[in-house]
Amino acid sequence: MVLLVLAGLVSGCGGSALAPPPTDAPPAGLSVSFGQWRSDEPAHVLQVAVRNTSATPVYFADVQVVTPSFATLAPQKAGITIPRTDRMDIPTPYGKAVCPSEGLPEVRPATVVAHLRAGSEQKLRRVVFKVPHPDPLLTRLVRDECAEHLIKQAAEISFDPEWRREGEAMRGTLILTRRGTGAVAVHSVGGTTHYIATPVGDGSPLLELGAREREARAPIELTPGRCDPHAFAEAKKAFQFPVRASVDGGEQRVVIVAPARPEQERLIDYALQVCGLKPA
Repeated sequence: MVLLVLAGLVSGCGGSALAPPPTDAPPAGLSVSFGQWRSDEPAHVLQVAVRNTSATPVYFADVQVVTPSFATLAPQKAGITIPRTDRMDIPTPYGKAVCPSEGLPEVRPATVVAHLRAGSEQKLRRVVFKVPHPDPLLTRLVRDECAEHLIKQAAEISFDPEWRREGEAMRGTLILTRRGTGAVAVHSVGGTTHYIATPVGDGSPLLELGAREREARAPIELTPGRCDPHAFAEAKKAFQFPVRASVDGGEQRVVIVAPARPEQERLIDYALQVCGLKPA
């Protein structure tokens, strides 16, 4: 009988140790929403935008974006006190989108989990903020990332690492390489904040990969899209080229393609020279 009682106590203690930590309601007047700056996109970062309509400052030790639509990352250290304000941003990385093998998923509800203390509180407490559903930013991010995933299952789209200058342009090659099944077509290559991308030739679609073909190539020319010095100082998305592609004649979806990093330096040098901002 004594052994059974002890076993029950041990079992009870073990169960409580595995229970999730208690969660408090957000302090009065405190709410969150999501935002994203242009420079956040290539870094896979969201802004947790905090609004505090009360007179009580709130200290955030960390924040974490939690939703079934994206892989959950560890809490992001914040270390910020937020006074009464309409908006103060906390930069927060988010995980990769959870994408099915077919079709685009619906965005799932999201929360922001934070450890914080309000006013004169001495201890941190765990708070969960419910984000209004469906969130338009998360909806777009899931759609874009999973659309890219569908194309990448069928083929890889990349730039050949070798770029060469011809006159006032840099010429490279866009490559379509077989990964999965289906006929893949590349319809267009868009420009970026800094470069205009122009296909060489009049092919439409730009690239086609039949069900039995392994690789297809097409020449591309890049020229500077803007030449002001400020543009080069803020080149956050200079090499994020949007490529529109489809599988088996389906809906066109966007894949972001970037030149290899060593070639990015050469492309910057080329643009500076063409723009007259650096001697040849």
